[in-house]
Amino acid sequence: MNNIKILWVDDEIDLLKPHIIFLESRDYKVSTCKSGTEALEKLEEETFDIVFLDENMPGLTGLETLSEIKEKSENLPIVMITKSEEEYIMEEAIGSKIADYLIKPVNPNQILLSIKKNLDLSRLVSEKTTSSYQQEFRKIAMDMGQVNSFEEWAEMYQRLIYWELQLENIEDSSMGEILESQKLEANTQFCKFIDKNYASWFTQDVEAPIMSHTLFKRKVVPELNKDQPTLLVVVDNLRYDQWKAFEPIVSNFYKKEKEVPYYSILPTATQYARNAIFSGLMPGDMEKLFPKYWKNDTDEGGKNNFEENFLHEQMKRLGLDFKYEYHKISSLKAGKKLVDNFRSQKNNDLTVVVYNFVDMLSHSKTEMEVIKELASNDKSYRSLTQSWFKNSPLLEIIQQAQQMGFKLIITTDHGTINVKNPSKVIGDKDTSLNLRYKTGKSLTYEDKDVLAAANPKSIHLPTLTMSSSFIFAKGDLFFAYPNNYNHYVSYYRNTYQHGGVSLEEMIIPYIILSPK
Repeated sequence: MNNIKILWVDDEIDLLKPHIIFLESRDYKVSTCKSGTEALEKLEEETFDIVFLDENMPGLTGLETLSEIKEKSENLPIVMITKSEEEYIMEEAIGSKIADYLIKPVNPNQILLSIKKNLDLSRLVSEKTTSSYQQEFRKIAMDMGQVNSFEEWAEMYQRLIYWELQLENIEDSSMGEILESQKLEANTQFCKFIDKNYASWFTQDVEAPIMSHTLFKRKVVPELNKDQPTLLVVVDNLRYDQWKAFEPIVSNFYKKEKEVPYYSILPTATQYARNAIFSGLMPGDMEKLFPKYWKNDTDEGGKNNFEENFLHEQMKRLGLDFKYEYHKISSLKAGKKLVDNFRSQKNNDLTVVVYNFVDMLSHSKTEMEVIKELASNDKSYRSLTQSWFKNSPLLEIIQQAQQMGFKLIITTDHGTINVKNPSKVIGDKDTSLNLRYKTGKSLTYEDKDVLAAANPKSIHLPTLTMSSSFIFAKGDLFFAYPNNYNHYVSYYRNTYQHGGVSLEEMIIPYIILSPK
């Protein structure tokens, strides 16, 4: 760290000469002042990288000087040094966004550590993170070849997400590229695993993961009781990394009790996966038992208009005697309305809120160039989700729920993936329109690119005709028709889609939290 300029403000600065000599021996440039007024004048004349500020000085106190400096140079790191251990001084300093807080007497190494922590943190973290990931890279590569169960794949995906988040802000971008290639390989292997095992999860003698149609019964119901109300929030289309992006905000109000990854059913699309959550049934059974609520891809009208009805039927089937309400939020106006009326939920045992914003965001990305620019990759997509959540009615709802003592459950119906590569498919006019899955008859496609279900009933999906089948895109592929192929590919490449087979779409979060 050459050419680092330090301003040290202390009315007894002469007593600190050994500390200053120590810093100068390490090539730091140290300027000194004996008062807050003198420090403010010096800061007008030249710039510094960090300020060490004594709290107890005649004239302007350290806290008053701190306030003056922050008004003019909000991002300048200031380290408060004080003899006093009084709590109110500490709180005032922290509230003024100090960079560090040291109690006298301080030794030179404490000062050096504070400088490194504030000015050299990015480089040190980057170097350590890079080194740690290089070691973990080899271990992940070896472990990936051994993964052979749904539990191990959930764990592997969480490891990859952890390192993606660790690497996203380091200086060496090549590490992110290496991780990206590792995620691609993981998805290749995961697709093979799903191809081999998915259908068996619906048989009696094979252990299956928690899936969309078993989530409510096996995970939500055991949390319900009449002594504490529960808020179940289903954020549509929420990937695991997006949850991690706004988890710190939620943790200001709630303490995480459990975090359990579960598997979305195929297709990883809202009409299938979310209806399965609320009905507790697979789509083929929904169509058979509740034909008035279920709509196939080619049917007219909204495909998720009867979630509340499905929830009612499931509650009745499970013999549950809980008072509940269901709310679907698809606009800012609807969100604000629920915020205004949330107090009315206090007498419910269960309040269900389906929040559609993330789904709208991912779909609008294909329609709006501005969104395309804001969410051009996974890092910016996470950032955009976090920014939305900070300013959304959903956060206000969660804050109110915490104040009212609600248990909080956050989950989703499926994830989404940034699609990069087209795969040609041919179907008739009745073929479904989704870019990540197709259902119809006489489908022509590249075998290597898809997981095919020639008999949809084997995975509990409805059949539109006797010869209907389903195909699901693997990894980051998306389906494109030969007609107007180049325009179609250019339009949809690098957009976020769902419906297919990938870690991002299938392995999704379920979190139980208690109010702080």
